[in-house]
Amino acid sequence: MGKTSLLLSLLESLPGSKGGFYTLEIREERQRVGFQIADLAGREGILAHVRRPGPPRVGRYGVDLKTFEVIGVQAIIRALDEADLIVIDEIGKMELYSPLFQTVLFQILESSRPLLATILTKAHPIADRIKVHPDVRLHRLGPTNRQEVAQAITADLTRWIAG
Repeated sequence: MGKTSLLLSLLESLPGSKGGFYTLEIREERQRVGFQIADLAGREGILAHVRRPGPPRVGRYGVDLKTFEVIGVQAIIRALDEADLIVIDEIGKMELYSPLFQTVLFQILESSRPLLATILTKAHPIADRIKVHPDVRLHRLGPTNRQEVAQAITADLTRWIAG
């Protein structure tokens, strides 16, 4: 669907300072073999890979929770203190294996800081709690509504950041 691409393009047009992380696919010979994590300050590492043993494992990927917490979770902790907008790409099965991430995520939801995040659509106990949080507005990205979703998110966050 291009969730990460949309998120990164939105960051260019939104006002204020931003902090957080995003994930990218790692491909070898046109096949996805893992996921990279990068914070908005430029730190990066391997979040998950087919050659990583785990645990935990999500599908065929072994997840590196230590790297995730050092790069991703620390980025959102800093953003909670310093940024006008917190960015999380993504709230997914791999990331939700981290109890620290879960704790910080709910601190963010109870704070006054706006959050721009992608979240898994499948049922998951923690993700489902986030989806029904009274301050959460969900936008389902599909193949034909990218522009409309981008405009709605930009309008919402510009108003929120501007106060």
